[in-house]
Amino acid sequence: MAEIAVPDGSWTFNGEILRIVPGSDKDVHDLRKTLGEVVVPRDAIAGMAFEPARKGGHLRLRLRKGADPLSDAVAGALGSPADPYRLSVPKARAGAAEYFADEVRDTLLVYQTPTGPCEDYLMPGPDVPISATAGDGTAIFDGERVRLEWNGFASSEKEKAGPQEFPLPDVAGVEWKPQSGMGYGTLRFRIKGESPAQPPQKDVRCVSWGIQRFGGATALVAAAVLARLPRNVPELPPPPPAPVSDDVHDAVLRRLAELGELHRSGVLTDEEFSLAKQAMIRRLQDS
Repeated sequence: MAEIAVPDGSWTFNGEILRIVPGSDKDVHDLRKTLGEVVVPRDAIAGMAFEPARKGGHLRLRLRKGADPLSDAVAGALGSPADPYRLSVPKARAGAAEYFADEVRDTLLVYQTPTGPCEDYLMPGPDVPISATAGDGTAIFDGERVRLEWNGFASSEKEKAGPQEFPLPDVAGVEWKPQSGMGYGTLRFRIKGESPAQPPQKDVRCVSWGIQRFGGATALVAAAVLARLPRNVPELPPPPPAPVSDDVHDAVLRRLAELGELHRSGVLTDEEFSLAKQAMIRRLQDS
């Protein structure tokens, strides 16, 4: 099992699942704290990388398209501090982070994990009920209905319309965008049969904000709704099974050699080295 724990959080990978737990440090973004622990199945992972920097670096997890409703909802636009799939690593732990990334990549190779789009979500999305306040209102979702309530920053159009509530079957889609430049950040719901939306400030199906930090946990509300909407994914013919090649065996053998070097250099403890070596040998035997 591979594990790394730093002030920003802890990631643990046992070959089957990657468990992500946000840290308790004051600099950890509120969105990550609200989301809490995330369990990522191996089949949802498209890749893993360690990105070195002057003061350490970052572990970054890349998920398959369609595997995770949060990733689909934000479409890569979630800022780094709020991204649960990015772990800030201090310089002293850079070696352990590199090992962790290598362990995940080698496991994906050994098990021939697909990297293409998923037909169904492999992750459930945020728990409900969930709510988030941002800018001119609060979005509330209990798993069956969406409710928007306005505050003193709402436009006269929204105040006049009053709170909005609509059942999930009436929702055609959900869109989330962060605040950028002079543009508004938005959490917008598209309702079946309705005409194109008004500008964010006037759209009664939209919560909007003009300052980045006021986006709060709106991305989690978007993901929770998206996870429960029916998916219209065209059926594709299944890909032919990938043959197990010599590359897999070479990768495992190479990794065993790397593990020995990490152990000798002190990056891995005796226990970590023993567990990792046993796991790689089992994978070699299974393949």
